This record gives sequence, structure tokens and C-alpha cells, in this order.
Amino acid sequence: MNTTTVPLPASALTAASHRHPPGLKIIFMTEMWERFSYYGMRALLVLYLVNAMGYARADALQIYGLYTGLVYITPLIGGAMADRWLGSRLAAVIGAAIMMLGHFAMAMPSLLPLALGLLIVGNGFFKANTTAMVGMLYPDDNDPRRAAGYTYFYMGVNLGGFISPIAVGTLGQVVGWHWGFASAGIGMAIGMTVLCWGQRWLGNAGLRDQQAPVSWKNAPLVLAFCVASIAFVLAVLAVAPSFGALWRPLPTAVKIVAWLVLLGLCGWAALRGPDGRLMRFTRPEIGRIAAIGIVAVFVVFFWMGFEQTGGTMTLFADKQTDRHIGGWEVPASWFLSINPLGILLLAPVFAWLWTALDSSRFRLPDTAKQGLGMIVLGLGFVLMAAAQTRAEQLGMVGPQWLAGVYLLHTIGELMLSPVGLSLVSRAAPRRLVGLLMGVWLMAIGVANYLAGALEGLLAGSGIPLYVFLFGTSIGAGVLLLALTPWLQKLLSSRD
Repeated sequence: MNTTTVPLPASALTAASHRHPPGLKIIFMTEMWERFSYYGMRALLVLYLVNAMGYARADALQIYGLYTGLVYITPLIGGAMADRWLGSRLAAVIGAAIMMLGHFAMAMPSLLPLALGLLIVGNGFFKANTTAMVGMLYPDDNDPRRAAGYTYFYMGVNLGGFISPIAVGTLGQVVGWHWGFASAGIGMAIGMTVLCWGQRWLGNAGLRDQQAPVSWKNAPLVLAFCVASIAFVLAVLAVAPSFGALWRPLPTAVKIVAWLVLLGLCGWAALRGPDGRLMRFTRPEIGRIAAIGIVAVFVVFFWMGFEQTGGTMTLFADKQTDRHIGGWEVPASWFLSINPLGILLLAPVFAWLWTALDSSRFRLPDTAKQGLGMIVLGLGFVLMAAAQTRAEQLGMVGPQWLAGVYLLHTIGELMLSPVGLSLVSRAAPRRLVGLLMGVWLMAIGVANYLAGALEGLLAGSGIPLYVFLFGTSIGAGVLLLALTPWLQKLLSSRD
């Protein structure tokens, strides 16, 4: 499968650059409301654990990292199940229903563990499959609209992300925590409704061969998955204390090997076809799969830094940022709206830029765009390290410091994330799109866990957190740029 762009006639290029499949609007709106619910959790969870539940900072960050990490790892399983049995569209509806239950459960403090578990399981069915469906709207792998389509899709993600910290954050911090969490559940319900109602514009995107659109006939199956998910989460919670007592004393090296073995077994199971035999791949397919896996490793370094947003940087906004405007104090959760607002303003610029470059002789390889995005992220941590030093000296800093960091991180995100999603949807073998999108999201999940644990891991090392992230972000970006020519050969190989 060739990732280079075949030149189109000028008239065709103009039409392709400005008209997208109508189904893109449906997935845009669905993802917008799902992100409204997720970003509400992202804005409130650490603040809720520290300020309402009395958790220590380190414990709250650990829970945040574990939750956000698993949210991105479970799509590996949900994507594989969609590829093999459910189809992406039905899997997304199942995931939305489970997540809705999880958000409503968050409104009751006693159900916190169950609620987080349902959100993790539901997102496994939802996230990879809605993302993969965007690529299915563009059957031609060389369609120059694809990268722009993912950028517009990303705008839907961030429209929900912009509204949520303001709406959910205000309800949670000002009115009551349970009101904030319940409003996130309402957002998820709206997203599921939009997806089911708008199927007429999706065509065959997300459907397996001869599969009918999702209807009320599927309600018993959706309900069965919801009940099974509740039972599964309760069972995990029941055995977790015993497992933790055995797991915690193990050496770090043994834990790493155990995780690698588990991931290997999951991959082996996912690559078995309906007949129970391992799938066979051509040499070019193996090359493209390997390239996606290599780039996913670099993605870990980007998101490990970026996801400080909902953890250490939210606590920085809460404890070390002067948030007063006159006699009113801006809720700390509102700062999480700066990044999605920047994406809403800048995404059309990048969509135009990528379409223009990808349709010209000045095409910049996707991996090069991502490498540059990592470098820009690292520059944001230079500013964040300076803000941290100044806050330690003065006690508080102005909000412009965080605003500047979020702006740089937003530019880096636009250079990496939608480009990466487009790369996976284009380069992955058709029968593995959902699974490999899950692998991509799993890399983000590993990064999210590390983002929550990193402050504790660096404790006693003498290395400041943001200085460490500056080095890892820029170092990974430079290395990815160096590997770009080789990766492009793998990604452009054809059967």
C-alpha cells in the first residue's frame, strides 16, 4: 500500500480539497459528545480525588495515570473484536452505552471504582472504532482529503474538549461534584443518539460484509454487553487486592516481562482468523505493520509529556497559579479548555496546509511532521520548567505561563496526532484497521500511565520533571526525523 499521493487534475483536487463525505459530520458530532464526557472526567478527577476525597497528591496522580492509561489500552481488545465479530459501528454503540453507565455511576462516591472500570471497558469498544470509521469514509488510500478529514474529526474531539472543562468543571467545582459527573453522562447519551440517528449518512463505514445498520434489534445484545461489563468490573475489583499483594513485591524487571508476555498473548489471539488459524501477511504488509509499531513507540514519549495536562499541570493551575480576575477566582479546570480552543482555531490552518503539501512536490512525510511535533512539545516544557522555578520562588505565577505552554503543546499535537491517525488508517491492512488503531491507542495508554507515575519515579533522582520531559520529547523527535527515510520505505511498500 503506497502512502505517497498520486497527483490529481486541478479540478479534481479542488473538489477533493473542499468536499468531504457527509458521514464525517456524524462521526464529528459523536466524537464531540464523547470527548465532552471524557474531558469532563479529565478535568475533574484529580481535583476531585485531592480536594473532595482527601487523596494524597501522589496517589491521585497514580489513579489518574492508571485510569487514563487503561482507557487507551482497552481499545486494542475492542478494535480486534470489531474486526472479527461486531463491526466498528455496533462496537461503538456498545461502548457508548457502557460509558454512559460509568459516568452516571461517578455521581455516587461509593461507586467510584465501578464507575472508572465501566468507563475503561466502554472506551475500549468506542474509541478505536469511531476513529477507524473516519478512514473508512475514504475508500481510496491515496485520497488527499484523508489527512484533512482526520484533522476536522480532531476538531470535533476538541470542540467537546473545549466546552467540557467549562461546563462540567464549573458544575463539579462550584455546584457539586456529582452534578459535574452526571452532566458528562448526559453528553455520552447524546453522542450515542447522534451515532444511531445519523447512520443513513455513514454508508457502509463501520459495517462488516452484509451487516445491517444498528437498530433496536441490537438492543438485547447491547444490554447483554452492559450487564457483562458490570459483572466483569466487579469481579476484577474483588480479586484486585489479592493480586496487588502478589504483584507489588515483584522486581520491576519481572513486571516488565510479565506485561510484555501478556501483550504478546493478546496480539497472538487477536491475529487469529475466524477459522482459528493465524492470519498470513505479505512482506509489504509486515513492513507496514512494523512501521506502525515503531512510530507508536515514539508516540509514547509525546503523550507522556502532553498528558501532564490533566495531572501535574492541573495541580499547578490549582495551587501555584494566580487565577483571580477582580474578585472572582477562575476554576482550575478551565485551563484545560485552552488546548482544545487552540486546536479549534488552528486545525483548519493545518488541514489546509497538509492538503496543500500532500498534493504537491513539497510533501512532508507523516513521520517527519510527527517528529517536528515532538520537538515543539519539548519547547513547551522549557517554558513550563521556567514557570515551575518562578512559582517556587514567588509562590504564584500569572496564568500567561500555562497559556503559553498550552499553545506550544497544541501546535505539537496538531503536527502529531491527526497525522498519526491518518497514517494508521491508510497503512494498516484492511482486515487489521481496528486492531492496529487499538495498538496506536494502546501506546497512548502506556504514555498516560507513565504521565501519572513519572513524578514519583523521578523522586529522589534530582532531575526536575519538566526538564526530564524537555529532554525526552526533543530527543525522541530528533531520532524520529532521522529514521523517517527508512520508515517511509516500509510505509510505501505495495503488495
